[in-house]
Amino acid sequence: MVILFLHQNFPGQFAHLAPALAKAGHRVFALTSRYEKRHMWRGVDVIAYRYDAPSEQKLHPWTTTVNKAIDRGATVFRACEALKGRGLNPDVIVAHSGWGEAMFLRHVWPDARIGVFCEFSYRAEGADIGFDPEFDGKPELGRGPRVEMKNLAMRLQLESADAGISPTHWQADMHPPELRRKITVAFDGIDTDDIAPDPSAQLVLPGHGTFTRNDEVVTFVNRNLEPYRGFHVFMRALPDLLRRRPGAKFLIVGDDGVSYGSAPKDGGTWRQKMVAELGSRIAPQDWNRVHFTGRIGRDDFTRLLQVSRVHVYLTYPFVLSWSLVEAMSVGCAIVASDTAPVREVIDQDKTGRLFDFFDGPRMVDLVDALLDDSQARAALGQAARARVLRDYDLKRVCLPQQFRWIEGLASGDQSRPSATLN
Repeated sequence: MVILFLHQNFPGQFAHLAPALAKAGHRVFALTSRYEKRHMWRGVDVIAYRYDAPSEQKLHPWTTTVNKAIDRGATVFRACEALKGRGLNPDVIVAHSGWGEAMFLRHVWPDARIGVFCEFSYRAEGADIGFDPEFDGKPELGRGPRVEMKNLAMRLQLESADAGISPTHWQADMHPPELRRKITVAFDGIDTDDIAPDPSAQLVLPGHGTFTRNDEVVTFVNRNLEPYRGFHVFMRALPDLLRRRPGAKFLIVGDDGVSYGSAPKDGGTWRQKMVAELGSRIAPQDWNRVHFTGRIGRDDFTRLLQVSRVHVYLTYPFVLSWSLVEAMSVGCAIVASDTAPVREVIDQDKTGRLFDFFDGPRMVDLVDALLDDSQARAALGQAARARVLRDYDLKRVCLPQQFRWIEGLASGDQSRPSATLN
């Protein structure tokens, strides 16, 4: 079978599935704008296309997202026409719908079976938009129509596709009911053989020091340090955490860019903004126990989780971070915000402890209590890992689910049992 993946930042969510299909004997291609040259990656023939964002155009502001998607979709359409002219005719196409790459594929390969990765569908209320009044609390005339247009490109792609796949039930359920029926739920997968507890782990971070399980380490991870992932809530709780835990070390992982939402309106980064806001609330000697590591490599990230005594995770009601499930796989004691889709993986007092996203003092109490209770930490960590082994293990659970989805997509038999996670 010939399979084509489309993802502007390939491999992205297809990092496990695409090479596994290649290893299984399929001819696997990927089309992406991430690279400049064609190359082979783990058995996948990665083909580059060039995308230049549209220059300033006079558009209604509600059409900004769909215009970008159409523009990128048109670029991909031309690239796919060229590939078809050179003999590429995929049996199955799998595309992330977030950037419009699958918008016009039916016009290139009308007989191909098309599946889309359905990461999120926005809502005017009840999810991330309007969740945090500090940054989005003002009434907005026309918010509903704006969000409807924001979703339009993703909706059109799912409508024209034969099937969809989503990593969590909550993310799938965000889609309109008439389209939700197309979506199978199957998580991306965690390699629990590699991302596992290691009592002897040692993390060496140049410029920060060496950390082991003998240290009282509290970890907090974002791809980028920003409000969507609760960075402001964590930072405002940091002075109390430092005061209560005079021997603790706080490792804060993440870059200073923006993955979701927007940068501070007055300029700078969210880290700069929060450090300035805290000002004299944190003494210079206590800042020495706070380590902003930036982004770290895969092996160091696993070791970071392995030495963590308590891992703190916050998010708006938005897509679930891989880092949370990886922390569970390592057996971390987790303190997390009581937001969807966190509740899908964290059961209160079983696989972690939850608090209201905006209740920083409660977060401090939970972290403080767990740092004093080694038995509770061990019990929570063991239960968290058991949950991942049961429902989110890459090789034994998630890849088989994804393979069944691919097989159903290729055969047109979407009546195959869909992946369900209890």
